[in-house]
Amino acid sequence: MPLVPLMRVIEDLLEWFKATSVQGMVIGGVAASLLGRPRLTKDVDVLVLLDEGHWADFLTAGAKHGFVPRRGDSLDFAQETRVLLMRHETSGIDADIVFGYLPFEKEAITRANWEEFDSVRIPLPSPEDLIIMKAVAHRQQDLADIEAVLDAQPKLNLRRVRRWVREFSTALEMPKILEDLEILLSRRRKRKD
Repeated sequence: MPLVPLMRVIEDLLEWFKATSVQGMVIGGVAASLLGRPRLTKDVDVLVLLDEGHWADFLTAGAKHGFVPRRGDSLDFAQETRVLLMRHETSGIDADIVFGYLPFEKEAITRANWEEFDSVRIPLPSPEDLIIMKAVAHRQQDLADIEAVLDAQPKLNLRRVRRWVREFSTALEMPKILEDLEILLSRRRKRKD
């Protein structure tokens, strides 16, 4: 399985979160591989909830779990982008830590499901929430990941998916986000027929 080298990184991330009482979940390519179909991914993306006033202490605590910043200005970069760029020293694998603050992100973390893979319990978004995140990210790989999740997950709350994607599409003034989701959902219906 292409994710085996990443499992140690995920274990160390989860220990870091536990030690700092930070809520979070694995997102990105790892989540897409586990909820859709396995694919190669070179890093681990996580979404966490943490007030900005605690970011410096959180960053410092990461060293105890094998994580070092990838940039000298990591906190400044995180303040601009809400992403903390870290590297797992032992493996050399990158970890991108996204600081969530939107109502959707907070709700998605409370809805996370703990799943066991390769004897590691991992908090993952619901398939619906992963589809929403991927629809908003809207790169080619994200659209392919949505298709894989749609194929792998027969029972989905598409009402939730459409509602949130519609909200993001409107807020970002990007109708293409919703249009492309509807194209993927239409393809799914045709494959089922």
